[in-house]
Amino acid sequence: MKLMAPKRGQKNDPDRGYADPRVAINRVYTKKGDSGTTALAGGQRVAKDAARLHAYGTVDELNALLGVARQTATECKLDELGDVLLRVQHELFNLGSLLATLPADLRPEQARIGPHDIEALEQDMDRRNAELEPLRSFVLPGGCRANAELHLARTVCRRAERLCVALAAETELDEMIVAYLNRLSDALFVWSRWASLKLGVEETCWQPNRASSGQE
Repeated sequence: MKLMAPKRGQKNDPDRGYADPRVAINRVYTKKGDSGTTALAGGQRVAKDAARLHAYGTVDELNALLGVARQTATECKLDELGDVLLRVQHELFNLGSLLATLPADLRPEQARIGPHDIEALEQDMDRRNAELEPLRSFVLPGGCRANAELHLARTVCRRAERLCVALAAETELDEMIVAYLNRLSDALFVWSRWASLKLGVEETCWQPNRASSGQE
């Protein structure tokens, strides 16, 4: 696995500021992808089924799911959780920027994931987990929409992590990417439980003997 620490001169501290996006989207379709290829941030054209594309495409899928979960949090008056999910959406876009750029093309001012992002997830998890009862069994997703959506996002986050681990076996990859996705999947689990707590919804614990075979 070729996980790498940021190179000297690369920023890994969001307090120092990143470059603003340099995009101009005035037309959605370009027809350049009709041949099954797409362009990376550095301009290189690669197949749309390349490992790098699978990785940042899944991160994009995760971001969309968090948008749904954030809307549900807002509708359920879980504004604090909604604010955290919005921050994470920005962080995932920064992470996707790294995945869409070959190591040789990374710029010092490019948006990226750093220790602060991971520490923020850990601090938020610790604070919310302190409100939760210890688990004596695994829990099943569901009970309320907020819980189910956060669990769904958790499973996609795990898939994104696996794809990034696979990508790191082929090429150099910033070590913060896998670490962040690993921690985010944990956070999504905690947030799903916390959402149920705040909405007064009882969690469904896994009971093996509730299966048909267990009741014979």
